[in-house]
Amino acid sequence: MLEKLFGFNPRETRVRTEILAGITTFLTMAYILAVNPNILAATGMDKGALFTTTVIASAFATLLMAFYAKLPFGLAPGMGLNAFFAYTVCLTLGYTWQFALTAVLLEGIIFILLTVTNLREKIVDALPLSLRNAIGAGIGLFIAFIGLQNAGIIVNNDATLISLGNITSGSALLGIIGLLITSILLVKKVRGALLIGILLTTVIGIPMGLTHLDGVLSTPPSIEPIFFRFQWEHIFTKEMVIVVFTFLFVDMFDTIGTLVGVTTKAGMVTKDGKIPHLKQAFLVDAIGTTAGAMLGTSTITTFVESASGVGEGGRSGLTSFVTAVCFLLSLFLAPFFLAVPGAATAPVLILVGLMMSSVKKVDFLDYSEAIPAFICIIFMPLAYSISDGIVLGMISYVLINLLCGHTKKLTPAMYILAFIFVFKFFL
Repeated sequence: MLEKLFGFNPRETRVRTEILAGITTFLTMAYILAVNPNILAATGMDKGALFTTTVIASAFATLLMAFYAKLPFGLAPGMGLNAFFAYTVCLTLGYTWQFALTAVLLEGIIFILLTVTNLREKIVDALPLSLRNAIGAGIGLFIAFIGLQNAGIIVNNDATLISLGNITSGSALLGIIGLLITSILLVKKVRGALLIGILLTTVIGIPMGLTHLDGVLSTPPSIEPIFFRFQWEHIFTKEMVIVVFTFLFVDMFDTIGTLVGVTTKAGMVTKDGKIPHLKQAFLVDAIGTTAGAMLGTSTITTFVESASGVGEGGRSGLTSFVTAVCFLLSLFLAPFFLAVPGAATAPVLILVGLMMSSVKKVDFLDYSEAIPAFICIIFMPLAYSISDGIVLGMISYVLINLLCGHTKKLTPAMYILAFIFVFKFFL
């Protein structure tokens, strides 16, 4: 039954492992329940309604991933995309949040059409093998960088951009303690090491004043203030086209990067380099975005933090089903789930950075493969963007091999992608 519902294979994993993996994925994603309402509320949207919508949209899309795509990935409003929604479209360009939600809805519909026509799968197939392995490594560094920031171990520095924070106190110290605890559990091969590490670090945060539990139960606020609020009069304007294209582009390549990187690390890619159920995963992402816009939130995307659950051993839709159930429970247990401080989930994100081990599959003796792969890897954390890393990696791959006369390695799809990517920067 589990195999039919979720693609569960008892020869590859166990039910207990999948449950732990699902909970771990949720805990590393749970920050979105606090962050997304805070970001989008800057546009004037109701913060309470945003919390409820964030939960419902995330649970819906993740359940769809569990039953339809049968992959161990969680979905929620994407970080970066919600910031673009609030700070660029609304606060900088001056559009209403209703305009931005309309753009997200249109993006989702276009994504559904691109997925049904298999165009998104063809884009993935156009990525050379060296870049696919580089994507996993780049995401590993990117996730680790996010974790270091979340704990305050790495902080802003006006002189050098970033520097080491004060690791002798506060969240940075808790993050270091959690990193040590979780590392020991992993070395000792303790099952559920990542989840246990999060829970122990959260408990340690209580006497340090970093874990605050203000009650347990709460009634979810109504989503009525933001539900199905669209602005149709601008859908044929140039401004709407540009905003929709930007949402579309970032979402597409963030999702592609996450799926390629995490499935490669998990060993879920077939011998010929194919990702199982890729079309279904893309369709889930597209439907999630469309439904999310109707509910009143920014673009829904596959979360890179899903790597934490995969690292815990999650391999089927049962993992994402458990993650979705946790999201639904959080509707009523919001104070409890939000009590987990960022410093407690940061060690998991840092250690998931070990997925950069996929870089070993890149042929560094062949510079025509190694240089684009390196560019892809290094730009993901430094540009703080999975999609920009892929874009620059692909452009450099095509240009280097074209100018060096290695045209047999290039396909028409690669040329088309590189051209579109170059055009994207000018747009």
